[in-house]
Amino acid sequence: MKALIIYKSTHRTSTEKIARAMAESIGAKLVKAGEVTQEGLAEYELIGFGSGIYNLRHHKDILEFVDKMPSMNKNVFVFSTTGNIRDVNHKLIKEKLMEKGCKVVGEFTCFGEFSPLGFFVNLPGPLVFIGGKNKGHPDSKDLENARMFAKSMVNAATNKYAEK
Repeated sequence: MKALIIYKSTHRTSTEKIARAMAESIGAKLVKAGEVTQEGLAEYELIGFGSGIYNLRHHKDILEFVDKMPSMNKNVFVFSTTGNIRDVNHKLIKEKLMEKGCKVVGEFTCFGEFSPLGFFVNLPGPLVFIGGKNKGHPDSKDLENARMFAKSMVNAATNKYAEK
């Protein structure tokens, strides 16, 4: 199955680490948001979209890319790294992809390092937001989970094709 993974990774490169692990495990082409054309999507049977989470949603570059996509009947998955795992983090991108006619076959999220000051300072209670958290993530377990997830997406997409 020909797969593509589109990602946006900033700051600590947590999302890039996850995207690379996924791409390597399934032989997918890996591209940064902004380096892929809308026309280039047609040749892929499975497409992944991922970034860090900012204000409970994916990075604006990923969302803008999806907004500009033509309608297409594609199997897609979404993934993210985040400081706080919440059910709503993928809601907007999944809605946008479904509006484009895509079938969201799965989603993956894991913790990523969050350090707004650029370094970690152990601050108590609510001040942890300023001092940073999730140091060392994604870790080796997160990367292995990402690899297994990507393989399951190939299986899910293959089964979706068989159902047609």
